[in-house]
Amino acid sequence: MENLLPNSDKNFIESLIPQKFPFVMVSGLLEYSENHLISEFVIKEDQIFVNENTFQASGLIEHQAQSVALHTGYKYFLLGKESPTGYIGAIKSFETESLPQVGDVLRSEATIINEMMGVTLVEIITKINDKVIAKSQMKTVVK
Repeated sequence: MENLLPNSDKNFIESLIPQKFPFVMVSGLLEYSENHLISEFVIKEDQIFVNENTFQASGLIEHQAQSVALHTGYKYFLLGKESPTGYIGAIKSFETESLPQVGDVLRSEATIINEMMGVTLVEIITKINDKVIAKSQMKTVVK
């Protein structure tokens, strides 16, 4: 399959992840390699995790997990296969410096540390305008 990056086509992005509206927390795929991905998410007022114009920490965690799902989905797309369903298996750590606001653009860099038998250990760093706002390490599981 052809590499189509960067890409922010809503239908294409949503075809790569199992989540559907209103639970989609990624809006762009900027970079991809076998062990790396940069995703983007524009926070809008009608997002499910927005409360009083602030995107909640639970939304950040979900955005980071969906960034991992986007990595897996794009990998399967390049192989010409259907994207699998995945789950958060465990959150080893999560830290946030500040919570984003409506209108902010999140950029998350996911680095695959280890992948074995459908379990992926990944480190994710989320930034707004090159300022780190959240870091996590989690395990995801592909069904």
